[in-house]
Amino acid sequence: MPAPIYTAKSTLSYPLYCADFDPYNDSFLLVGGGGGEGRSGVGNKITLLNTSRRKQISEVVDIELARDEDSVTSLAVAQSSESSAIVLAGINSSTSHQQAGKNEHLRSFKLDYPPKTNAAEEAVSNEEGKTSGYNGKTTALGRASLFNPSLVVKKETYQRVLRLSPARQERGTRLGAVATGLAPEGEVVLFNANASSPQTSDICGGIALSKGEEAADVDIIEGKGEDFQVVYCTDFEVYQYTVSTASNLNSSSKPRFLYGTPHPDAFSSGNARPIFRAIRFLTQNLLLLLQNKPGRSGAELLILDIMESGGLSNIILRKRLHRSMKAAIGLEVAILSSDSKGAKQIVVAVAGQDISIELLTLDYTPAKGLGKFRLHSVLRDIHPLQLTKLTFSTFRAPSHPVTSATMPQYLKLASVSMGNTVVVHTLPLSPFPFKSGEPRYVLITPGASEAAQLTFSVFVSIIMVALGAFLLQAFTEIRGGTPPYLGATNWLSPTVKDWIARPYMFENVTPPVITTNLPSVEQARDTVPDGANLRKKLGLRHLLKWRSSGDTTGKAIMVRDEGTDVSAEVHGDKEIVRMEAKRWEDLEEHEREGWKQKLTEVGEWAAEEGEAVLQGVFFSQIVGAVGQAVGGG
Repeated sequence: MPAPIYTAKSTLSYPLYCADFDPYNDSFLLVGGGGGEGRSGVGNKITLLNTSRRKQISEVVDIELARDEDSVTSLAVAQSSESSAIVLAGINSSTSHQQAGKNEHLRSFKLDYPPKTNAAEEAVSNEEGKTSGYNGKTTALGRASLFNPSLVVKKETYQRVLRLSPARQERGTRLGAVATGLAPEGEVVLFNANASSPQTSDICGGIALSKGEEAADVDIIEGKGEDFQVVYCTDFEVYQYTVSTASNLNSSSKPRFLYGTPHPDAFSSGNARPIFRAIRFLTQNLLLLLQNKPGRSGAELLILDIMESGGLSNIILRKRLHRSMKAAIGLEVAILSSDSKGAKQIVVAVAGQDISIELLTLDYTPAKGLGKFRLHSVLRDIHPLQLTKLTFSTFRAPSHPVTSATMPQYLKLASVSMGNTVVVHTLPLSPFPFKSGEPRYVLITPGASEAAQLTFSVFVSIIMVALGAFLLQAFTEIRGGTPPYLGATNWLSPTVKDWIARPYMFENVTPPVITTNLPSVEQARDTVPDGANLRKKLGLRHLLKWRSSGDTTGKAIMVRDEGTDVSAEVHGDKEIVRMEAKRWEDLEEHEREGWKQKLTEVGEWAAEEGEAVLQGVFFSQIVGAVGQAVGGG
């Protein structure tokens, strides 16, 4: 049974649309949102929250944003230290600026953290939930428009996606990506996220999508050597793009098509196709895709295996999400620590329109690849209104060796909603193997191998079948249907026995004996009559078979011509002598030809049977005329 999940909840003063943990300190969570432009009374903000306590969330500092601009639609912590963090956010400029052809959608801010004595686990909250003894300082670092100018003139266009490559322990180069939303033609722009305030000079790649297409989601991973691998999905297709640090993060490569949702069958009832909602890297060659089925009929997770040879990638695993999730709205993954062999566990969270989060795990080993999805839990009714964003903290395993003095390890999952609420679930992790000094950490302890699970399932099935057969036998004995092999009626109390038990219904019944007068094969053979009694009853073919089936000493077959037919009879040897008949081998050539023609016409002989079967058969000389006619006489 999974360990209990700790939950903390806080309600802010504005609707929330985005969230991100500090990748180096999971005690700090940034959330953003607001009422947008022109909504009186509801401001636009970015808030730093302290989540160090498993059952409490406290506000640290707010960044008050202009009310004549749009709300915060995307958010990411680009850099951080013990004293501060640099945050990137997607915020549209005011309508007047957009009409003037200027939309500085990418903003950067610096937030000072509370002193270490008041931060994280040592923070002290006052009655209002604010961290005491700290007056946070926030600084706006810059703003930029990275999208093609022709795309930002439409006021509905906004920064739909903001995604950064995973933060490494050694704090290396990070690549960022932004993607348009509601643009006439979609665009994905890649930039150097190490810059404190990214500008157009930091752009290192761009992907122009076809008219009417937009990137539903983007993800980035460090590839082999000095490359970054970027993947994005539209409604129906998945693409890969490579950026190399060897060329100062510049790339002129074209996106590689990986996979497309097949068109429905021509004879199917509908023509709608499933739509991709989100995409995440699991490894450099494995992608996790979230797909919504047509007509809000459910959601599904797909594992896409990227072919290194350059061919089309394949879907190798599917997982249907719980039935009440008619459509999914968000996907996040957390990759836990690995052991010396590269084995690791991946935690998957999917948010649904029913305000639920489904938690699953995938076990990965380099030798065997991915295992099957395993359900951890389904968190329901988390927020009062629509859930808008999920985010995991970055798990960093404790140093080895792990001893009894090592602190318990946790993974945090934050979610925000349009109902102004933020919820943080703290998921306890377990070392695996448990007694190892250098374990990896897992959310669900890996189970037995598939072979062991199959053996166990077969064993349980055999037990269930045997139990069912035992109960059926006991029941039929009690009701008198079978002899009392088990003595089941003796297990009943006298009252129950008198009420339902019946004696064996066939106990004193003698089964009838059925006799037959059918003769045996030998008797039937010995009763073959002589002479005319066989005439017209059995043809020549039957008598030839009779002759070959047993002892016919003293008896012979004679064939007569009946005009349009022939007859075959059995006679004794002495009787044959008195008749005008010749054996087949004694007939003249023209006589044999005449008989072969006759026998063929009446169906008693065929040329492929050969003349050997006619050896020893007598033929009446009355048919001599037939032979003469055939001979031309």
